[in-house]
Amino acid sequence: MKKLLISAALAACFALGNAKAQTVNGVRVSEIKCDYIQVKSVKRTFSDKVFISLEYGQNVPHIEDSYVKDDNGKRMEFDSALQFVNSLKHSNFELFQVFSEQAGADYSRHVYVFKRK
Repeated sequence: MKKLLISAALAACFALGNAKAQTVNGVRVSEIKCDYIQVKSVKRTFSDKVFISLEYGQNVPHIEDSYVKDDNGKRMEFDSALQFVNSLKHSNFELFQVFSEQAGADYSRHVYVFKRK
């Protein structure tokens, strides 16, 4: 029984150690007070990973200012936009609309619009 409790505690520590707060422009995603947010992926050069651009009406002088970052201000990488979309399921937002936009001559991307619950 003691070994089971110790292994459960270690598993919880590892799981919580990988959890990171998500911020945009220094504001935690969970604390955004707007009714709608827009999420789109930005392909990373020479990588299969993507950055996530999140807009909620904030002032964004550069696209990098809209990227989802961790508490240290480092841009978070995701395997896909859906990985971030799934991470929002425990937030105060629900998926409202999805559409495509042209992002290049031969490339389009999905744009996800979320509505406050």
